[in-house]
Amino acid sequence: MIGVGVGVALWVAPGAGARATYGARTTADEPQYLMTALSLAEDRSLDVSDERAQGRYRTFHEVGLPIQEAVRDDGSRISPHDPLLPALLAVPVAVAGWVGAKLALAAMAGVLAALIVWVAVRRFDVPVAVAAVTVLAFSAAAPLAVYGTQVYPELPAAIAVTAAIAALTGPMRRGGTSTLLIAAAALPWLSIKYAPIAAALVALGLVQLVRGGDLRLAAALAVGSTVGGLVFAVAHVAWYGGLTPYAAGAHFSAGELSVVGSPDYLGRARRLVGLLVDREFGLVAWAPAFLVVVPALGALARRRPSGALALALPLAVGWTTAAFVALTMHGWWWPGRQVVVVVPCAVLAVAWWSGTVAAARPWVAAAGVLGALTFSWVVVEAISGRLTLVVDFESTTAFWHRAVRPLLPDGRTTPEGTTILQTAWFVAIAALAVAGWSTVAPDRARRPTALAADHGGT
Repeated sequence: MIGVGVGVALWVAPGAGARATYGARTTADEPQYLMTALSLAEDRSLDVSDERAQGRYRTFHEVGLPIQEAVRDDGSRISPHDPLLPALLAVPVAVAGWVGAKLALAAMAGVLAALIVWVAVRRFDVPVAVAAVTVLAFSAAAPLAVYGTQVYPELPAAIAVTAAIAALTGPMRRGGTSTLLIAAAALPWLSIKYAPIAAALVALGLVQLVRGGDLRLAAALAVGSTVGGLVFAVAHVAWYGGLTPYAAGAHFSAGELSVVGSPDYLGRARRLVGLLVDREFGLVAWAPAFLVVVPALGALARRRPSGALALALPLAVGWTTAAFVALTMHGWWWPGRQVVVVVPCAVLAVAWWSGTVAAARPWVAAAGVLGALTFSWVVVEAISGRLTLVVDFESTTAFWHRAVRPLLPDGRTTPEGTTILQTAWFVAIAALAVAGWSTVAPDRARRPTALAADHGGT
């Protein structure tokens, strides 16, 4: 755990020196989080009007900063983003500015990697070496490695989801129930878009406790979640003027829900595959290890080991939210942002499969090396000024991206042949899932209602 965690933190930290755009070190929502963190550190307030008026953002956003905050009746400005990430970064920002914030996130990347190793070994009986290699294959590559220095709530949210999985797959006594409650409660405070995942995790916990006959803990979890939701709602109405932080935004004159746009659900259905294999914004374009996730999930579906549902349900909810609720897949950020929160579910599925099927291990290791090389290549190019992490990252000369790019569908400009490529990938993904299914036999001794692994400790 310690070796993987420290190694990942050191590996991703140089990304702090990569520029987001040519006119700024950070861009899009990043400066907003940093301004709020600065305001919390200095003023103990969410109001960023003085930071904006004084140009405090110039150290991390040299050009003029676009306005996201609406001016309130008292002249204050509240950034339309949930407050937990700025609260976590307040001390690092106060000590070392934007560099401190980015290094704090690099440390969180290490914590996440170490925690996934622990869950893989202690909850899914994955051999230590296999768990370490699998976690490194994903943690040293995009998107986890990139968001190790990008100022977004994705990594803290992934940590919360992993902690919840650890609780759900262990003995759900007081410690496990408390861990689940805290982790689920933290998710909406990091971003309201994580609320469906939090609800899914709590639902799994309630089912497990009720089936186990522990109605007192089930009631405590239900009451705690309800109270947490009420506190969230009251605080947001008081601070932001609505149930979501978007109520404080300058761009949502049509209401808070306008943040999701006017969904074309049939059109957005293409993202179900695009999030994985889009030419620029798909995960596979930057980290081939994500191809291994598909057969791993196929094997997980057939064997259904204890704890499988704790991986599959959050992953399904998070992926569906990213596909149908998020305004866009091709946003002003590094690819994969919308699904980072549930990437630990995929990593644990691959770790379990690699621990069960030895033939999968060389593929995971090889894919991990390619992903790590791609990430490091992009970071070197960004630090040297050849490209930036937001404006033109796709112009990288990294070998893997250049090689696989022509084989992936382009969901942004949809050139001729895109539909054929999308269909081909639908078929390929189905074939990979079937291949993974065939690598294991169903566990006929498994209890049908089992959710948690039978391990001691919390």
